[in-house]
Amino acid sequence: MLQSRTTVAIINSYGRHSLSSTIQVLREDPPTDPMHGERRELESVAAVLVKSSRLFRLLTYIGEKYFNGEIDKLHEYAIATEVFGRSKSTFNAGEDAIVRVEVHRLRKRLKEYYDNEGKDHLIQLSIPSGTYIPVFTRLPADGGLHPHGEIAAADPQTNRRLGWWFYTAAIVVLVLVVFGMYTLTRPRKTQRNASAVASSVPAAGASVGAASSADVPLRIMAGYNGKPQIDSTGAVWQPDRFFSYGGTWNRPQDFVARTSDPMLYDHWRNGEFSYQIPLRPGVYELHLYFVTGEPPSNGASTFTVSINGERVLSGFDVNSDALGANIADERIFRDVSPGSDGYLRLNFDSERSTASLNALEVIPGTPHQQLPIRLVMQTESFTDHGGQFWHPDNYYMGGYTSTKRTGIAGTNDPDIFAAERYGHFTYAIPVDTRDRYTLVLHFAEFYFGPGASGNGGAGSRVFRVLCNGNTLLDNFDIYKEVGSLHSLTKTFYHLKPSAQGKLNITFEPIVNNATVSGIEVIDESQ
Repeated sequence: MLQSRTTVAIINSYGRHSLSSTIQVLREDPPTDPMHGERRELESVAAVLVKSSRLFRLLTYIGEKYFNGEIDKLHEYAIATEVFGRSKSTFNAGEDAIVRVEVHRLRKRLKEYYDNEGKDHLIQLSIPSGTYIPVFTRLPADGGLHPHGEIAAADPQTNRRLGWWFYTAAIVVLVLVVFGMYTLTRPRKTQRNASAVASSVPAAGASVGAASSADVPLRIMAGYNGKPQIDSTGAVWQPDRFFSYGGTWNRPQDFVARTSDPMLYDHWRNGEFSYQIPLRPGVYELHLYFVTGEPPSNGASTFTVSINGERVLSGFDVNSDALGANIADERIFRDVSPGSDGYLRLNFDSERSTASLNALEVIPGTPHQQLPIRLVMQTESFTDHGGQFWHPDNYYMGGYTSTKRTGIAGTNDPDIFAAERYGHFTYAIPVDTRDRYTLVLHFAEFYFGPGASGNGGAGSRVFRVLCNGNTLLDNFDIYKEVGSLHSLTKTFYHLKPSAQGKLNITFEPIVNNATVSGIEVIDESQ
């Protein structure tokens, strides 16, 4: 087998050894690395940017995290501190826009590159607006979008090899079709027994072990088979995989309440189905996402969900859980681990209706404690001065948003107060039902007071806050406590979730509108 090596000198992103590190690009026929082409493309772009040290360091850092499966580290705080040398203790994204500026420059340079010298490349790299995660688009030789598979060959020898591969693939597909027809025609009980023992071969490979274990965070859109999608935080969601049985259904384009990522609810896997996810030993947190259309006319619509043979949702009715149709419903389970065989097994079984699932997420967890949830009432995420990640506004219903961008005193993180949700509104924040939680609410009076844009003062805005029916704040007046344009934090302890695994927070006006700018939910378990 012929091999060729290309060595590209790069600047070390983490030290002062400016040309001491190298990227070895190994090209084989066929490549053993499924990301071989994407790596080569990133390295070819990096070679063009080598004279611009900032863009070069930025691109190579993004590439390293992407190919190492660490896309969760591709956020503003990490890039600012690890690439551009900003202080981990003092960096403030609200005051220092270096990451946004340099990523904007990188996007512009990538566009110029593919408009000119890179226009004929069959793999092209981009960084979509609103995220720092790279996207690789594959194009066939005719220039059209090629969402799957290898790149078409340009020389006769390669074409002959591809012909051989296509011939082999056709035989494999034929065998799979025959096997699938046999499987589908077997008695149903035999199918379910087979599923419990071995199920289908997971898309990531049949063997169990570190080499075949799924990368986490793992985010799957059930019933979806298109290209990966990026959510409001920049996280990547993959098409459906690791499943056995069940059918798929595309959801009608109806509005979905209580979510900042309606794309997660565009598809279903339904019926009697299961997932077998190969995982490395450890503790994980599992998130399941559901939504339904109009409720059935004959009453409850229920099914069960089991994790590793243990039933965790029994008589589960999505409409009842979410308090209505077309409302996103998320359930969270901490302390989830693979079985002794290396698989996390999820079973969805029908009761009074067909079981269904829209999406699932497996993320590294903390033993006996749910990961914190932090929300800002904005459309973009951010990382605070302590390195904590804040998710864009989510889980809400009702109210309005207003962007202030006004200087707020009394806080190390003014970006928390860059916007507000105001009016009469609620949040249904999902939590594990077994624990108690601390709720932290962040307020500021943007409108009333002499230092703000409106008139009035004390008594101009009064409201109450309730959680699962219990009053947390009554006759609450932000201006009366701290004046205008000043942060105010209220903390509440030992909150018990609802039976549906929610902290249902209601912001109810008394005089004028209720308001909030940030919400934190922290598990109190040790």
